[in-house]
Amino acid sequence: MPLLIKLPTADRCKKIMENDEAIIYCPNELCGAANSNRHDSCQLCNTPLPKRYLWAVGGGRTVGSVGEMLQERYLIISSSVVLDTKPGLLPQIPDIENAPEIRPYLRLIPYRLYIPQAYGVVNVGSDEILLLEKPPLYPKGTPEFGKLLPELITAWHEASSIRQLNWLWQIANLWQPFKSEGVASSLLDAQLLRVEGSFIRLLELRFDTEHNPPTISSLGKFWQQLLPNTRPAIAHFLQEVCNLLLSGEIYSSDLLVAVLDKGLIEVARNQTPTIQIATKTDTGPIRQRNEDACYPASGSLISKPPTNQALAIVCDGIGGHEGGNVASNLAIYSLQQQVEQLTQVPYENIEPAIVLEDLEKAAAIANDKISQQNDTENRQGRQRMGTTVVMALPIAHEIYFTHVGDSRAYWITRYGCYQITLDDDVASREVRLGYAMYREAVMQPASGSLVQALGMGPSSSLHPTTQRFVIDQDSIFVLCSDGLSDFDRVEQYWDSEILPILDQGSDISQILDQLINIANSKNGHDNVTIALLHYKVKFSEPTSPIEVPLTDIPEPKQEVSFSSPVGIESTSMLPTRYQKTKVLSAGNKNKPFNFRFWLIVAGFFSFSIACGLLLTRILGEQASSPIAIAPQPTPQTTTETPNVNPTPTNSIIYKNNQVEVKNKISLYKTTTPIESEELIVTAGSKLIIIDEAAIKNIPGDKWLRLQTCIVSTDSESVTTNTTPQVKTDKEKPKEEKGKAKNIIQKGQQGWIRLSSLKPNASITKPSNPETPSQCESDGQKTPSAEKSPSSGNEVDSDRKTSPQKNR
Repeated sequence: MPLLIKLPTADRCKKIMENDEAIIYCPNELCGAANSNRHDSCQLCNTPLPKRYLWAVGGGRTVGSVGEMLQERYLIISSSVVLDTKPGLLPQIPDIENAPEIRPYLRLIPYRLYIPQAYGVVNVGSDEILLLEKPPLYPKGTPEFGKLLPELITAWHEASSIRQLNWLWQIANLWQPFKSEGVASSLLDAQLLRVEGSFIRLLELRFDTEHNPPTISSLGKFWQQLLPNTRPAIAHFLQEVCNLLLSGEIYSSDLLVAVLDKGLIEVARNQTPTIQIATKTDTGPIRQRNEDACYPASGSLISKPPTNQALAIVCDGIGGHEGGNVASNLAIYSLQQQVEQLTQVPYENIEPAIVLEDLEKAAAIANDKISQQNDTENRQGRQRMGTTVVMALPIAHEIYFTHVGDSRAYWITRYGCYQITLDDDVASREVRLGYAMYREAVMQPASGSLVQALGMGPSSSLHPTTQRFVIDQDSIFVLCSDGLSDFDRVEQYWDSEILPILDQGSDISQILDQLINIANSKNGHDNVTIALLHYKVKFSEPTSPIEVPLTDIPEPKQEVSFSSPVGIESTSMLPTRYQKTKVLSAGNKNKPFNFRFWLIVAGFFSFSIACGLLLTRILGEQASSPIAIAPQPTPQTTTETPNVNPTPTNSIIYKNNQVEVKNKISLYKTTTPIESEELIVTAGSKLIIIDEAAIKNIPGDKWLRLQTCIVSTDSESVTTNTTPQVKTDKEKPKEEKGKAKNIIQKGQQGWIRLSSLKPNASITKPSNPETPSQCESDGQKTPSAEKSPSSGNEVDSDRKTSPQKNR
C-alpha cells in the first residue's frame, strides 16, 4: 500500500499548485536541502532544481486526491499528474523483462520529441502505475499550468494551412516506427494526439490489437474528421489524400510522406524565411587547448539573405593532447566542402531522401579522412583522434540535421525547449535496445562513454543520425558541445537567455556571448562551442487552393547519390544530379500513350533479336572450327545496361517473403549497381523481402529489397576481400570505380533484380503491405524505420563520462 500524507486543507492544496509552495529537495547528494518550488536552484548550494511533472498511466484511474503524497515523494497535482519532489533519487524501476508495455517507450526514444519517456513506476494499491516524463502539459507560468495541451482535433481549425499539413506530415513519419513496435493505434486516438505549437505530442502509447491491427488506410478515415475545419487552400488536397489512403493507392507511410511533401512545397511558396547564424568557440577556464571547432568560423555572423548559403557545424575533438583539435578541424573542412554543394541546388530539384543520404555519406567521408590520418600517423587505442559532430542545414521550409557523438542540437520556440538529438553514449544505447530505462542506465559506470565518433573506426561501422523537420514558426536552433549542454544548462537557461531573441528581438551575438559565459562559469570543465541559428518565418495564407497532381503517386527514391564508395573523395554531389527526380508510378491507368517511348522499345527489341541471330551464327561457326577463338574484351565505352546480379539458376528461392540462398549471390546498396557497393550473400544465408514498397517499377525491370536474417559462414563461397581498401579515383581501375564488395552482415539490406531470381512461388501484393516481414530464425520484426546502434566498442578517450550527462 502506498503511503499517503494528507495535506491540511483544500486551500492549502490550491496554494501548492498556484503559488508553488511545494517542497523540492536538492538533487545534490551532498546537500539535499528543502526548497520552495518557486525557486529554480537550491538556495543552499545553487544546484539546479529539476521540475519533473509526470503523467501516470493508469487506464483512466486516478492515482489519488490532489495534494496527497505518494510514497513520500510524488505530489499529486491533478487526477493523473504528479510532481517528483525528490528528483535526485533514482525512481522505482520495474522489471522490464516482465513489463512489455514499457518496451515501446524505450525503443522509440529517438522520437522523444513526440512521445513522453518512461521515468519509473509507483505502486498505488495493488497496481503498478507507469510514470511518464515530459507529457504534453501546459508549462509552468501559463494560466492552464498542469492541464493537458489541446487535442489535435480541437486545435485544428486555428492552425494555418502549412501547420495543418505539418501535423499530418509528422504523423505520417511516425507511422512506420510506431507500427514496428505495435503501437500505431496511438496515432488514431483523438484523446492521445495533442499539439504544442507546431509539434504533435502523444499523451501515451496504446497497443494495437492482435486480431485487427490498424493499417495505413485507417489514417484516411481518421483524417476525414478534420476536413470540415481544414483551410480552404489545402481542403481539396487533403480530401484527395484521404481518398487515396482509403482506396489503397497510398499503401505505405513512405508514399504518404512523399505526397504530403508535395503539398508542403506548394503551401511553403507563401512562406518567406530569414536566417541568421552566429558561432563562437572558447577554450574555457581549465583546458590548455581548444579542441572544438565550428563553421562558420568563430565570431561569424551571417544572414540569409543576402548570402545564399546557410550551414552550421559544431565539432568537439576527442584525443586530448594527441590531436582532438586536428580531428575537429579536419571534420569541419571535409563536411563544409561536401555539403556546400547542396546549398547551391534549387529547392524544387531536391529530394529529401537523397539529401539525407548525402548527409550520411558526407559524415562517412569525414570519418574516413580522420581515420586515414590516424593510420598514417600509426595512432592506436587512446592515441587515435576523433571528433563528435552536429550539423544543421536549413533548406527552404525544412531543416536537416546530422549527428554523431554527444554534441547536441536544441530547438527553442515560444512553447518550450526541445532536445532533438540523442547522445551516442552507452546509456542511450541501452535504452534504445530496450534493455534499461534511462534513469537507471545513466547511473551505471561509463554510461556517458561514447559508442561512436568520427575517425575512431571504419565508416562501415559508423551510423550517423540524420533528421529533417518542417519549420512553420519562428525558432532558435542551438548547436553546442557538451561544455554548455552538461548539467542541463540549456534547459535551465533557455527561457531567460535565449527566448528573448524571439520575444524581444535581442541581438543574437550578445546572446551567444552570454551563453559562453554561462558555460564557463556554471560548468567550466571543458571547451565550449556554440552555433545559434535564428529562423524567422513570414507566412501568408494562400488565396487559392493549391494544385498538386496526384495521378502519379511520387514513390520515394531509394538510390544513394554518391557515385563512389564511402571513404573516397567524391565530386558527384553536383546540382545536375537532382534533375532526374521523377520515379515511375506503379499501376497508373491514366498515363497517356507515349508513342516515342514504345518506338524506342520496339527498336531495341528488334536490335536485340538481330544481335541474337548473329551471335547464334558465330557460335555455330566456332563449334565447327578447329581453331579456338579468344573472347573479345568488353569495350569500356559501352552504354548498355550491365548484367547485374548474375545469379545461377535455382540459386535462390523465395516464398511468402522468406528467401533462402543456395549459391552465392550479389545484392547492391542501390538500384544503380554500376555505382553501388556490392554485397556478397553466401550460400546457406536466409533473407526476407522488406515490404511491398520495395517492389519498385523502374524502366525495363523490377527490383526487390532484401534484408538478411541469417548469414552463412561458408567462406568458400566468397572470393572477395571483406576489408575494402580506400583508394583514390586515380588508383582504382576504371571498371571498378565506384564499386566495392563486402560480405553482407546480418540485418543489412540490398537490392536484386526480380528477373534474376528463380522463384517457386510468384510474388503478389501483400494483403497488409505495411506489416513487416519476420525472420523465421528469431521472429524479430524488421527494423525498417530505425537504425541499429553501433555495436562496436565504446570510444576510448580521456573525455569525461556520465557525471555530466542528463539525469
